[in-house]
Amino acid sequence: MLLYGSTMSPFVRKVVAFAAEKDIALELKRIGLNDPDPGFAAASPFRKMPAFDDDGFLLADSSAICHYLEAKHPDPALIPAEAQARGRTIWYDEFADTILFTCVGAMYFNRVVAPRFLGREGDLIAADKAERETLPHILDYLEGVIFDGEFLVGDALTLADLAVASPFVNLRHCGVTIEAAHYPRVVRYTSNILARPSFAKSIEREDAFLARTA
Repeated sequence: MLLYGSTMSPFVRKVVAFAAEKDIALELKRIGLNDPDPGFAAASPFRKMPAFDDDGFLLADSSAICHYLEAKHPDPALIPAEAQARGRTIWYDEFADTILFTCVGAMYFNRVVAPRFLGREGDLIAADKAERETLPHILDYLEGVIFDGEFLVGDALTLADLAVASPFVNLRHCGVTIEAAHYPRVVRYTSNILARPSFAKSIEREDAFLARTA
């Protein structure tokens, strides 16, 4: 199984963690923005990361890839079968990919991607506005749905946890600190999920890469 992308993307990072939790061997072919790689273009016609090739079966979109891996390798289950638990898992995955990352992406692109990798200034006004006006509402929501347990859905890790925690790495990459005094549940929860071995290697590699490109 071949995965195209970079774990600097929260979507690629999510798929890598999902596969690792299932002990699925993925070969990660690292690609950058606007990469002309023909295999990547074939698997992802709109050039969005990640893209996936399983012996000629091509697929794009992180959620689609995770659902494919779940169907092909059902144990351990990361997408619950029970109706309400499955619905909540899919909701949190969608929330992370759209609502959460739209906010995080405004900060990450303009503070990190544009100046470091595209050689141009980012829109810091847009980044600051996302951090000041949008992020607090998202954190308030998460603080209200994260309870005393370790996971978002039931008593076991699911795709929901991997999807929601992943963009918090990008927040850290662009210098955003979540205050534990205001959001103790969010800080505890994301710290615990991101400390799992399925995330740790990607984060270590990303930190080293950013240090080299500083």
